[in-house]
Amino acid sequence: MERTIELTCCATKYDVEWTTTTTADQWTPPDNGCITLKHKIGHTNCNSNESFTCRLKILALQDFSYGHRTVEIQKVDEEFPCKNITLGDGKDSAILTGTCEKGKAGKITYQCISQVWREISRDCILKVIKNIEKKVENLVPQDIPLVVAELSIATKNNTKEITQSSETVKTIVEILLRVANVSQKIIINQPVMEDFLKTVDILVSTSAIDTWKNLNNDSRTDNTSTALLSAIENISSRLTNANFRIIETSIELNRTVTNSTFYRGISSLPNSTTEIQIPEIPVFTPITIIVFTTLDNVLPTRDTSNKGRSNVHINGDVVVVKVDNKTINNISFAFDITNSSLGNPQCVFWNFNLDAWDSTGCEVKPYISKGNETGKTCECNHTTSFSILMSPFSIKHIALAIITYIGVSVSMASLILCLIIEIIVWKSMTRNDTSYMRHVSIVNIAVSLLIANVCFIIGAAVADSEQPPSVDRCSPAVFFMHFFYLALFFWMLLSALLLFYRTVMVLSQMSRAKMMAIAFIVGYGAPLLIAVITVASTAGPQNYISNRNACWLNWNESKALLAFLIPALTILAINLVVLIVVLCKMLRRGVGAATQPDEKHALVVIARCVAILTPIFGLTWGFGIGTMVSQDLGIHVVFALLNSLQGFFILVFGMLLDSKIREALAGRLSLRNLTSSNRTRSTSAGPSSSSGLGFFQRMRRNVYNVSEASAFSAATSSHSSSGSDTLVNA
Repeated sequence: MERTIELTCCATKYDVEWTTTTTADQWTPPDNGCITLKHKIGHTNCNSNESFTCRLKILALQDFSYGHRTVEIQKVDEEFPCKNITLGDGKDSAILTGTCEKGKAGKITYQCISQVWREISRDCILKVIKNIEKKVENLVPQDIPLVVAELSIATKNNTKEITQSSETVKTIVEILLRVANVSQKIIINQPVMEDFLKTVDILVSTSAIDTWKNLNNDSRTDNTSTALLSAIENISSRLTNANFRIIETSIELNRTVTNSTFYRGISSLPNSTTEIQIPEIPVFTPITIIVFTTLDNVLPTRDTSNKGRSNVHINGDVVVVKVDNKTINNISFAFDITNSSLGNPQCVFWNFNLDAWDSTGCEVKPYISKGNETGKTCECNHTTSFSILMSPFSIKHIALAIITYIGVSVSMASLILCLIIEIIVWKSMTRNDTSYMRHVSIVNIAVSLLIANVCFIIGAAVADSEQPPSVDRCSPAVFFMHFFYLALFFWMLLSALLLFYRTVMVLSQMSRAKMMAIAFIVGYGAPLLIAVITVASTAGPQNYISNRNACWLNWNESKALLAFLIPALTILAINLVVLIVVLCKMLRRGVGAATQPDEKHALVVIARCVAILTPIFGLTWGFGIGTMVSQDLGIHVVFALLNSLQGFFILVFGMLLDSKIREALAGRLSLRNLTSSNRTRSTSAGPSSSSGLGFFQRMRRNVYNVSEASAFSAATSSHSSSGSDTLVNA
């Protein structure tokens, strides 16, 4: 079986020819300086190689190095799974390059995969664009109008091929950048700028979205989009001092020489009402405003705080502002929001030095137009390329909001119920120092979390009313949330240390007053100190609170959130170690007294402590850390559930599962019911029911006696073994 191999040779200015000794070879007619040799190969002479030379037809030039090129065909006696008339044969995983289609320059790379040659990369450029690229290599200012006009026509005539070819788009951007750089020596008039923007309009059209995604995802070409923006900014700074307007499909340019000290412009593009205001500008100042409605599909979305991740979106028009030879200290933009489901708006400009979006000198303000409630106003103190970034990072999801608010309501109700139960059983449950300190800790944990939840609701209301949250309104809520959440964890630490003290250090004794003093100093003094230091060290509107999420400590700029995470996670680790030590201690001590019920109850209490301190609170704030680095809705939902139901967990694991508290509560409630019933019956019976009254009085005395005896028995049992008492009441 014979196969045909095609060898193509091209020259730009001279005719070429192939040299061959085989009469069976054929040539295609010359086409744009190229000639193709079709050489047939059979299954004979497989061990010999053949050489072919492409040379210029002019005999005098053939002896020069550029006058000829030799191609050698190697023949091997092997079986090739990939067979193609045009590409030839190849082994598995073999890679070869082929020529591009007619009218294009470059190469296509193929790989032999599953017995088929598959295209793995394409670097094809339209020859008309390639020719323009060669012209601009030595571009002079006088040739700019002709080159820009030629590029505009070529782009318009080949729109589909250009928008679907990453390599062609990249080449055109390089041409535009070269033109913009050379234009700094001349003045650009309206016709030249029109041709320039016509080309840009096609490059940034919606049909090129996938091409730009490929360019931005490739580290070799991810700067192509910023090079395009740089070219636009550079050439727009050289416009003539005349008033004119250019409108394309997705681009609008307004060149104005101001005649007053106030400038206001509104975009007339479809689906855009972007408004620009400059309240103070010198009279007769030339100003250029360019509005892009589709540049959000072109530019990268990385910002200065997350350059390695694209966790934000351009959620509005991109506006280029150029003021000739003047400094502007106040400029505002009213943007329409493209996607209303996103939140946490940032007013940003493209910082070419940092190669990212930067919010320095810009801030979000309430929308000033009455016609569109979904817009945002940005105020900046400089001019450049502006837009608005918005992030799905806060997960503005209605289901998440419902879960959070319902959970916080349940938590607050549980904490109030917890405090009511403590009031009811306080006297009967605090007969010894260990039990007293344990219940003091529970009360302070409940109070701290209750106040923190109230502050959370206030902060959420502030964040919902304005984005980003107001520093003045948000800071007090953040401070008290930080303080009381820390107080919650420090009182948890005190509970664990009390357990350690009463179980391990059985020979040491400390007065109740001394323990109370230490507890309140640690429980509230340490959180207050941390909260105050955090405020003092992160003073400033962009450092203490987050300007992207709800009212909470800042993370992206100052890492102020570490002032909560480090103490909280450290306390959780300490509590876990304490519980392990206590458990080991009790197991060693309880080997010889395994039948004692107090020892069994102690192990139950320890298990309950582990359940509340480690899985619940540890997992809660573990998922809290996850929400800082993940946009996954599931993580945010789990954190919202665990965090908002902490009060419910305290009620269940700290109160209701304690058999002693249930007994005391049942006794007090039964006593009150009996008292109420006696009063009702004595009133209805009247004077003639003295015998019945005596019976109920005796029953009431018996109830009191039983209650007091039970309490005395519990107190006696607790004094008999300090270790057991510690665990029973922990």
